[in-house]
Amino acid sequence: MQISATVNTHPVSDERLAEILADPGFGNHFTDHMFTVEWTPDAGWHDARIEPYGPLTLDPATAVLHYAQETFEGMKAYRHADGSIWTFRPEANAERMVTSSHRLALPVLEVPDFLQAVQELVRIDQRWVPDTTEPGAGEKSLYLRPFMFASEKFLGVRPSQHVTFMVIASPAGSYFKGGLKPVSLWLTEEYTRAGRGGMGAAKTGGNYASSLVAQQEAAAHGCDQVVFLDAQEGTYVEELGGMNMYFVYADGRIVTPATGTILEGITRSSIIELAQKMGHPVEERRFGIEEWREGVTSGEIVEIFACGTAAVVTPVGSLKWDGGEVPCAHEGGEVTMAIRKALVDIQYGRAEDPFGWMHRIV
Repeated sequence: MQISATVNTHPVSDERLAEILADPGFGNHFTDHMFTVEWTPDAGWHDARIEPYGPLTLDPATAVLHYAQETFEGMKAYRHADGSIWTFRPEANAERMVTSSHRLALPVLEVPDFLQAVQELVRIDQRWVPDTTEPGAGEKSLYLRPFMFASEKFLGVRPSQHVTFMVIASPAGSYFKGGLKPVSLWLTEEYTRAGRGGMGAAKTGGNYASSLVAQQEAAAHGCDQVVFLDAQEGTYVEELGGMNMYFVYADGRIVTPATGTILEGITRSSIIELAQKMGHPVEERRFGIEEWREGVTSGEIVEIFACGTAAVVTPVGSLKWDGGEVPCAHEGGEVTMAIRKALVDIQYGRAEDPFGWMHRIV
């Protein structure tokens, strides 16, 4: 793409940026610029630009506001000890957006164009990528949010004839307040998130919207996250509100629920490769809720963890449901923490990257 750039003449001051990067939280602050490109059937993708970050002006009849035709991605940029900046498997995010776009009847933004958009925004806003070499810095990064939406002013039910793709960026600290500790889970037996032929395998906002009422249910029962079962039988574990799941057995093997109706997580697929390299056979298959309950109770399942771009790898503690509970883990298990460390060390350049996952931007 030919990308024009308009530099923000009123960027965040160095002093204010230092305050933000000291404690960024998650999704609270945004960089000085944003990327935008538009699509129409006649012109294709056009008018690619980087401009100062700011509000959008949308007509009340903009299609996405009524029919939720949109997709998004989540990824991170990491600053290594030598000051260089890298992204983790960005081509996988680009390819997944292609898949999501097909499912939502949106135009495809080709992988090289997706990568270029992300890279150019990171380059122009590179001062926003936190330094993780300082004592107590923790696992900070620059969270990147590419997204695409139906921007045509039209109330008919059909694919939009005007589409906008954007990338915004936000410095990020730990996803969970209070640091890394086992999350408690609530098993919803009333709500499901995705079914056969649905949109569960696409990264679209509607999937997350549908999880919110169940997440409220979890919070009302004192739990951090919600667990969804399959829509057809209500028997098989699928995913959490925003993360995939893994079950570690006493013999060293690891089981993760099969995809198809759930999102093909990039962190999830990375862990499969990493765990196998570390000597743990990984099974992708249907995983019943009774296998979870009985496995923990008998000691056959010794660790459980969840994963996602924002949270990376998070140990799982108790599982609660209406009328029952399985025991709580008070800290991350040996396998969980070893996998987490191996993945994070690759991302931050502290370990060799034998998979070729990291891509240098600056």
